[in-house]
Amino acid sequence: MKMNRIFRLFRSPSATSAVACLALAWSCVRYDAPQPLDSWSSEGRALRTSTPTVAAGQTLTAAGDYKNFRLTGQAMTQEGAEAALLLHTDGESGYEVILRNGPIDGTRKSGSLAAVRNLYRSLAADGEWFDFEVAVRGKNISVRIDGADVVCYTEPEVPYRVEKYARRLLSHGAIALRGVEGEVAFRNLTVTRLRADARNEADTLPPVDERADAVIRAQQRNFPVIDYHVHLKGGLTKEQAHAMSMNYGINYGVAPNAGEGGVGRMLADDKEVYEYFDEVKPLPFLCGVQGEGRKWTATFSQEALGVFDYLFTDAMTIIDHKGRNSRIYRPEEVHYDGVTKEQYMDHLVDQTVKILTNEPADIYANPTYLPEDMQADYDKYWTDERVDRVLDALQRHSIALEINPRYRIPSIDIIRKAKQRGLKFTFGTNNVDADFGRLEYCFEAMEKCGIEADDIWFPSMSVRRSRPVVIYNKF
Repeated sequence: MKMNRIFRLFRSPSATSAVACLALAWSCVRYDAPQPLDSWSSEGRALRTSTPTVAAGQTLTAAGDYKNFRLTGQAMTQEGAEAALLLHTDGESGYEVILRNGPIDGTRKSGSLAAVRNLYRSLAADGEWFDFEVAVRGKNISVRIDGADVVCYTEPEVPYRVEKYARRLLSHGAIALRGVEGEVAFRNLTVTRLRADARNEADTLPPVDERADAVIRAQQRNFPVIDYHVHLKGGLTKEQAHAMSMNYGINYGVAPNAGEGGVGRMLADDKEVYEYFDEVKPLPFLCGVQGEGRKWTATFSQEALGVFDYLFTDAMTIIDHKGRNSRIYRPEEVHYDGVTKEQYMDHLVDQTVKILTNEPADIYANPTYLPEDMQADYDKYWTDERVDRVLDALQRHSIALEINPRYRIPSIDIIRKAKQRGLKFTFGTNNVDADFGRLEYCFEAMEKCGIEADDIWFPSMSVRRSRPVVIYNKF
């Protein structure tokens, strides 16, 4: 039917129709027709099957040599199982797409382009068939899981690769399935060869210059690159966040505010919490929520907030020394009223410890933030005694410490102290709009403080559901 439409367009005298016809014709023509992948080899033995299963240590290599192609199929993992789909491989070269599901625990999840675009939340579940698609078009690799784009990576002219991954490059080669853990089953595998000039029309952003990119260096170390603190506000749409995340190689944790007094989308009750979660759970983001203000623990049930991957809060809103709700990031709401700044600081630390002790959050965000007129003397106000009080609370309640690149807090000295205590960390920007960085201060702190992958917090470590909610401020 589509080709008949093309022929009708060609008969039209209109130049516009001719151009449209040509574009449509090219969109229809493929280098080859779709072919099932059912001819494999393993350790020199031929195997013909349309439903291959790979076990740990086993590799099945499909017949043929491929350059530009689109591969579709379905896979099913069991708990703890993992397989790798190898592209452009001779057994050692090329890229790997990981197929692994389960909780957000620090292992790389389905759709990951291993060591280049590692993902930490899976859109699929163990024990269920899920769709996947992998395409190579020129220098672009795209991956879809259950219809959602999770990777759109364009290999730059000068890729950054450590010695271990020196051959993780595009060229041409075989398609293979390799078992890593347990067993992973496949079915309906179909490959379509694409033209030499095939391009991914969704690949609209310029490739990252990897020669000076901290993100790819972390990915090559398999260090989890996650920004847990991204808000869809200030013009940042979920579509923009999605494109930026894939292009930069940073997993985004997208979170609304639950409570009152914040900026951006605010959730007011349990009903709105569930509605919002239904909106974001099919998207390729980690799904968080921020407790905003100091009334949120009395407004929302733990059951409702518990559907999110993680929950965070901060001490940027406190009940001040005269019982007033004070957003300390707004100078007009910071009132000393006869107390010295040192006394005000003691009260701020008291409030921070109460928040961390009584509010069941996973992450302490915007940590050690000070009112604007105190920031120049940050080190003076954050004495060892005050820092220890906050770190004690974090340690006691298994709360992660956010490293925040927007405010460059906590200080490197405080991060070192937290590291020495064995506290876990997250990276989080707290953006105000769509123009925000790439976790630069986080990578600086990572290098200066020796932060490794084992120091990063993941939602599988959460204990918030077991913590009681204590209403400690009177409103």
